[in-house]
Amino acid sequence: MLTDRQLFILQIIIDDFIRSAQPVGSRNLAKKDDVSYSPATIRNEMADLEEMGFLEKTHTSSGRVPSEKGYRYYVDHLLSPGSLRRSERTAIHSVFADRQEGLEKAVQNAATILSELTSYTSIVLGPKFNDHKVKSLQIIPIDAQSAVSIIVTDTGHVENKIFSLPEGIEPADIEKMVNILNDRLTGVPLSELRQKIYKETTELMRRHLHNYEAVLHMFAEASGGSPIGKLFIGGKTNIFNQPEFRDIEKVRLVMDMMEKEHDMYELIRPTEAGVQVKIGTENAEQAMEDCSLITASYSVGDEPVGTIAILGPKRMEYSRVITLVDFLSHDMTNVLTRLYNTRT
Repeated sequence: MLTDRQLFILQIIIDDFIRSAQPVGSRNLAKKDDVSYSPATIRNEMADLEEMGFLEKTHTSSGRVPSEKGYRYYVDHLLSPGSLRRSERTAIHSVFADRQEGLEKAVQNAATILSELTSYTSIVLGPKFNDHKVKSLQIIPIDAQSAVSIIVTDTGHVENKIFSLPEGIEPADIEKMVNILNDRLTGVPLSELRQKIYKETTELMRRHLHNYEAVLHMFAEASGGSPIGKLFIGGKTNIFNQPEFRDIEKVRLVMDMMEKEHDMYELIRPTEAGVQVKIGTENAEQAMEDCSLITASYSVGDEPVGTIAILGPKRMEYSRVITLVDFLSHDMTNVLTRLYNTRT
């Protein structure tokens, strides 16, 4: 059980270290206006906090830095509620200002704005689009051997994949195929698209096209949709600006992890409501040992459909970041709920 004095000293040490990234010594701490204890008293309390595992002593100075246990206690018990400036609220609201851009672009904008507001790396997991309905389909030849399928949904989401073309297929045949696909598949949910492609269009194509089977099969395979939402990362290189990551090996591990979509999804997949804070080894990834990850799911109704996350050093501005992530998650929940209610 920490005493009131130990709680005060622990909080002021962590606050100071978050701001300065410099180990905190008892003499400098005693000079602060809101500290009324002598250097000797502070030194004794710091020694006790170190013995209890809340602080660590660095090799390069006599000062102390927070341990992982210290950060955990700080986040759970010592944080004061944060507040946002009007400009920050306006920036977040602007994510959804242009409805013409579509939901996917809005999610991408959210990642960009969040990284700019925090100077950390932001990761936003977009909602799954499998229940969104087809608005239009296109097959655009790239060359004689390949084409790209483009599927636009009623929310503005775009799926595109490259697939192979069989030999001898004519541009006119592709145009006829696209017309049939749009006539029969507009309004079909992405989750049902592959099945409906064969069920609704095969007979028409057999009557009007030669050599349609191979193209139809390739298009169907390219139209399966993603089983998870799309990941958007903002400010990926912001980590280079943190003094903790001047070690090239640490940076490499984190950057490699961000390139692995499945690993990133496992870190931030939607879970329970509210803001979650994982510090250092709590993230169960070697690359994250010197990082903290703050996440908040956003929902449609009671179902979490995506996640907002901030990745930064353990020496993170927790109060401000938690406030930003929480505010944006509520904003996205409200916008998505209105969007889905409109669609239904």
